[in-house]
Amino acid sequence: MFTPLDTNTKSAQQVSWEQRLLKNSGRQRASLKPEYQELKFTLHRKLVDKINLEALATIDNQRVRSEVRQAVIQLIDSEPTLLSSVEKQQISDEVLDEVFGLGPLEPLLTDPTISDILVNTSKQVYVERRGLLELTNVTFRDDQHLLRIIDKIVSQVGRRIDESTPMVDARLLDGSRVNAIIPPLAVDGPLLSIRRFSTDKLMPNDLVEKMALTQGMMELLEAAVKARLNIIIAGGTGAGKTTLLNALSAFINSKERIITIEDAAELQLKQPHVARLETRPPNLEGNGAVRQRELLVNSLRMRPDRIVVGEVRGGEALDMLQAMNTGHDGSLTTVHANTPRDAVSRLEVMVSLANANMQLVSIRQQIASAVHVLVQAARLSDGSRRVMSITEVTGMEGEIVTLQDLFVFERRGLDPDGKVVGRFAATGIRPKFYEKLLSAGIRLRSDLFEEVVEV
Repeated sequence: MFTPLDTNTKSAQQVSWEQRLLKNSGRQRASLKPEYQELKFTLHRKLVDKINLEALATIDNQRVRSEVRQAVIQLIDSEPTLLSSVEKQQISDEVLDEVFGLGPLEPLLTDPTISDILVNTSKQVYVERRGLLELTNVTFRDDQHLLRIIDKIVSQVGRRIDESTPMVDARLLDGSRVNAIIPPLAVDGPLLSIRRFSTDKLMPNDLVEKMALTQGMMELLEAAVKARLNIIIAGGTGAGKTTLLNALSAFINSKERIITIEDAAELQLKQPHVARLETRPPNLEGNGAVRQRELLVNSLRMRPDRIVVGEVRGGEALDMLQAMNTGHDGSLTTVHANTPRDAVSRLEVMVSLANANMQLVSIRQQIASAVHVLVQAARLSDGSRRVMSITEVTGMEGEIVTLQDLFVFERRGLDPDGKVVGRFAATGIRPKFYEKLLSAGIRLRSDLFEEVVEV
């Protein structure tokens, strides 16, 4: 997703978190000491023995935390350890995080600037902030501690992780996506990846202000959405595909019925008539899985005006293309690909997986007639996200799907601060779908296809 760049204004939540981080920075070094970790886990064990946590689950959360905090402080006072009031407060916070939250990960989960949390065994935790990876001083006591946190996450969604099922996908309560993999598949110890769920979605104007694309490019995409053209957003992992998809969905008419299909529900559409569908993983016995292809086929019976697929990655590509070609125009989706041409090739492969008997030329004809616009997004070396190109699918030439760029981002190098320097430039080509825009009552300004913006 597009991560907000540095701005002069900060949210109250971010300021609060930074103040907390500054206040605790000195004490965090002390928390890495073995005796401190031992004291914390001793208190945790005693607390579990002393309090019936299952009975407390029916009581108001704030009241429970207050009462448990008092119990922790009483346990601290009974320990033969001299701690200041500040240290008592810190250790009680950490014990509460162990009981009610995800232990050492809780401070990271409350930081609004973090988009990914990457745990590489119990001794190393990285985060992605503003598109760049940073090593944190967060650690777990040992691999067993990390395994308990992973088990806590997956058990909340009715999954399990052990030697028989050493890989699992799950979600946190806030919608964040979680992937865990443990030994014997993970050689050095358990691995945990958390893709944060952003509640503050970027809208079209936000992306223009952050120079993810220009105003003219956004005007063209707005016209394409309103004229019910089929749009595919391509890009690598973390390039901002879902964020851009969510922003473009804001242009859909509020009177239309929208069906969204996702592996993990991330889209936050503002329209009043939205039906959200989400895939279901297999149960403990390996049965009951519902894939995107089945949901897509079912959505055609739900009288959709628009179908928005979070990401196509398999056989559902064929059903999506056929839906686009049979009256369900105006569809939006994303695909993993490094270039617009690669996106077409990936669609070809995914359709082949769904129907191995289709000839390649037939698959390409399906793509050429179904897809109108390819939007390529990328995460650059400085962590910023840019729309690298807006490309029109113009049809077939022989057996090849023909493409033409309408806008491109040209990289020129790096400035002294390591920021990518370049420019957004229109190619001067008026798209073939311009007639469809006119028939929809949309007329773009005459200089739009000559726009050049330096960044």
